[in-house]
Amino acid sequence: MQKIKSYVLPIAIVLGLLLHDYCAAFSVVVPYIIFTILLLTFTAVDIRELRFKPLFIWIILFQVGVSLGGYALLKLLNVNEIIAEGVLIGVLCPVAASVAVVSTMLGADRNTVTSYSVIGNLVVSIVAPIYFSFIGVNQDMPFLASFLQILRRIGTVIGLPFVVAFALQLWWPKANKTLSRYKGLAFYFWAVALFLTLGQTIHFIFLNGKGNWNSILWLGVSALLFCIIQFGLGKWIGHKYGDTIAGGQLLGQKNSAMGIWMANHYLLPLASVYLAFYSVFQNLFNSWQIWYYERQKKKAPN
Repeated sequence: MQKIKSYVLPIAIVLGLLLHDYCAAFSVVVPYIIFTILLLTFTAVDIRELRFKPLFIWIILFQVGVSLGGYALLKLLNVNEIIAEGVLIGVLCPVAASVAVVSTMLGADRNTVTSYSVIGNLVVSIVAPIYFSFIGVNQDMPFLASFLQILRRIGTVIGLPFVVAFALQLWWPKANKTLSRYKGLAFYFWAVALFLTLGQTIHFIFLNGKGNWNSILWLGVSALLFCIIQFGLGKWIGHKYGDTIAGGQLLGQKNSAMGIWMANHYLLPLASVYLAFYSVFQNLFNSWQIWYYERQKKKAPN
């Protein structure tokens, strides 16, 4: 089973491209899959040990500041609104629900990445409604309504499994221990979620991409550029705080399903293509990291 992990994500990407018609039909199950991933992840750590760390400050500042700053700079340069909004949502997009799965496989501290997966998503749920009040297609929506809608979406996916895991650890530790034994399955649930969300976005491109191929091309270029920047900068910051892998994954690994949903509801829907490209790039990089890490482990003396 361990040998095929390096190939699971590329296979999910290819299947998403080939079976995008079916992915669009089954996209409704994605939130439930993400819920399962997080529940398995949260039961594997002592939630009472989760802490805010200085590393998180720099990651939050990058997401919040560079997303808006990048959008403003592109608008100042008269860049297409679709591309500017793609960069905005791509950088602001919260950390992936599966970040603990890949990070711990690569040797990162599980408590660090789990702590930020909760904190980072809550920060985005507060900041995003503020940005969407003056950027996007629903600028007239009242702040409170926008805030509650996004918070409800994120809260159901992120908050509920956190509450369930915490309750199990307090009042039913035997059930929590049983679930934690299956934490390795979270990786494969993630591959299924990737397959469905990527396929859904590819389906959207086929339906709505005609006449916008130039914008789609530049969205892909932007996604690749920021993927390199965010993983590289994240690793550099993480190294300063003693966890290179955690830094890279927390800044670089994005919840593309959540970002696509926000783009479709609050921005020009074609901006979501940025997240589709980013999802491909980040998961190809993660697949390479997993392959390289396993290779190095085999070479290491026992």
